[in-house]
Amino acid sequence: MNSEPSASRNRLVLVVYTAAIFVSALLLFSVQPLFTKMVLPRLGGSPAVWSVAMVFFQSLLLAGYAYAHLLMKLQNRVIPVAVHLVLLVVALLTLPLSIKSGWGEPPTSGYAIWLLGLFAVSIGLPFFALAANNPLLQAWFVRTGHPNGPDPYFLYASSNIGSFLALLSYPVLLEPMFTLRTQNLIWTGGYGLLILLIAGCGILLLRSPAKAAALNLPADDADAPAPGWLTRARWIFLAAVPSGLLIAVTAHISTDVAAAPLLWVLPLSLYLLTWVLVFQSRPLLPHKWMLLAQPLAIAGVVILLAVGGEQNLLLTLGGHQLCFFVIAMACHGELARTRPAAKYLTGFYVALSFGGMVGGLFAGLIAPFTFSWIAEYPILLALAALCRPTGGAERLPRWSAWYWPFLAVLAVALIAPTTTAGQNFDAQIFNWFDDRRVWMIGAVGVLSALLALAFNANRWKIFATVVVALVLLRAYPSDDGRVETVRSFFGVHKIVVTPNGQYHVLMHGTTIHGAERFKNDDGTPATGRPEAITYYHKDGGIGQAISAMRERKGGPLKVAVIGLGSGTLTCASEPGEDWKFFEIDQTMVDTARDPKYFTYIQSCEPNLKPVIGDARLTFAKEPDGVYDLIIVDAYSSDAIPIHLATEEAMEIYKEKLAPQGAVVMHVSNRHLELASVIVGIADANDMKSWVYSEDSGRDNEYIFSTSVVVSAREEADVGKLASSDVWAETEADEKQRVWTDDYSNVLGAVYRRLRDGEQ
Repeated sequence: MNSEPSASRNRLVLVVYTAAIFVSALLLFSVQPLFTKMVLPRLGGSPAVWSVAMVFFQSLLLAGYAYAHLLMKLQNRVIPVAVHLVLLVVALLTLPLSIKSGWGEPPTSGYAIWLLGLFAVSIGLPFFALAANNPLLQAWFVRTGHPNGPDPYFLYASSNIGSFLALLSYPVLLEPMFTLRTQNLIWTGGYGLLILLIAGCGILLLRSPAKAAALNLPADDADAPAPGWLTRARWIFLAAVPSGLLIAVTAHISTDVAAAPLLWVLPLSLYLLTWVLVFQSRPLLPHKWMLLAQPLAIAGVVILLAVGGEQNLLLTLGGHQLCFFVIAMACHGELARTRPAAKYLTGFYVALSFGGMVGGLFAGLIAPFTFSWIAEYPILLALAALCRPTGGAERLPRWSAWYWPFLAVLAVALIAPTTTAGQNFDAQIFNWFDDRRVWMIGAVGVLSALLALAFNANRWKIFATVVVALVLLRAYPSDDGRVETVRSFFGVHKIVVTPNGQYHVLMHGTTIHGAERFKNDDGTPATGRPEAITYYHKDGGIGQAISAMRERKGGPLKVAVIGLGSGTLTCASEPGEDWKFFEIDQTMVDTARDPKYFTYIQSCEPNLKPVIGDARLTFAKEPDGVYDLIIVDAYSSDAIPIHLATEEAMEIYKEKLAPQGAVVMHVSNRHLELASVIVGIADANDMKSWVYSEDSGRDNEYIFSTSVVVSAREEADVGKLASSDVWAETEADEKQRVWTDDYSNVLGAVYRRLRDGEQ
């Protein structure tokens, strides 16, 4: 009997193993957006749900890799195959995916720990089994004696291609086409297919010669020493930085658009694509190119953070992700360059997954409780400079002689005008610029040029340059004036005091959620009952709706408001009326109550006791048929809670309405067209809708244009709005699928907004 496998058998081994790894990766990464979307309604659609989910997935990935590493230490080949197949079959018995009973309603605090527990009991076992497949199957492949066995890392690229396709197909194909239930059943069927493929891999392994792994093993690999602890520590660091950046950049872009799979999977897909590219036998993007581009990518993020770009969706999404891709390519390219011999493969993957978990823990759990702003993004950006390789002669070594003095002088010169002592100097030298931020951007531009010159500089010099740029970015004031930040599980709230102290503005991400005038135009203090401004001015859509409902009823209203913001709407109430507020974030309530920030609540509703919790859960407990008006104010431009804009959500609102009541949905949004969504879910509940969208032309007074949809059972229920020229009765689009708890299409909403903007 010939101990060497035949060519046909080698082809069979390659096909079966590649298919198994591909399908496993497809399932592993499609379950992440699928199940996280199922969990979102429990916590108000917060993008932090995805961050915590990523920590869970990375932690379980480490557990799966460690399990594979321990199994492959056994000399017996039968035991690993049998144990893993039993694990997969047991996990199959827990499917289809579902949120386990007892985890329906979150606690009032400790959301992150609660979420980790929910993920663990709901999908922990099947995900753990999937997580082990990649290193385990690669190790089995080595032992089959296949000619490619000595360097099986190409299978890692195959795995990541599957992951990449799974993530891209989710928002483009699966989410728009199938309900969550159908997606769940498809995924369960795929899991069953995977078990058959892995069983085939096990059979091919067991039918291989006992010493097959040594058939094609080069002498250098056989004698290769085990990697040292310093090498392993560097692997961990190189894996941790891009993993943390993945969560940070995802939080940054999803906070200002929507907590939806569309925006989660874009950076994660790029992250996986880097693994595909760096482990190719002939990389499409050479590592040296990525090392050359990395400093410019770091500088690019700094400039994007300084300039903003929130008005341009493509700039916000594309710029940050392109820079992230280059940085991740440089880090992962270093890992590919320093990968060990095949016999140390599973240990290498354990180091990678441990680094991924460390980066995820820092960005997803530690940073939100440590910093009052998104500090993890710039911190990881600076650490990325240390991921460059050591050694190499510097280009322009004489430049280093004056580099440090120049950098120090530049930093002092730019920070000095921000101090009290430097204000006169500032007025004399810089006052001919309208926007003080120009100087900040100029400084970053100079530092970026220095980075470009420093391609071959010591990585610590590049690190220091980036740190100085980020310190300047944080220290140098913008034209927005003084800024204070408050951070919670649901995001970072900024309280901006304009330079002359005339307005206090509440922002979440880059979205204004309310503002109050503290000084009149002549500089005198504003007195009396605060005027409702921003989106809530009496002449705007929400103000008109409140006035119309009050006039129709001819008496005081009973109103429910979902979303507190700065508390502006407390001053829209009149004596004798009953207004009840529902808010998920306690820190938002604390901020709105603090008179040093806003005085709406203190002046208009000092005894306000908002209901804390996700409105789908808390509002559903309200008695039926009691509210004259329900105002849903949760759809500005930050992370929209999709579960508040579904057919089932509107059904709840309708049940709580008084016989002639109406629902007002505030749908102003820079990136998503939501008016048609609301009209659709209202129509599905046999309700009519009127849409208001008008530019106030008073942005300089913090009175903004708004888009509002009012829905009611009958035309008479909305009073004078039905005959108003600025309110258009709108029919549901029959071609547009109604959003439900089981189906939503964020990509379609983004497309409609872009399309409408071009018209």
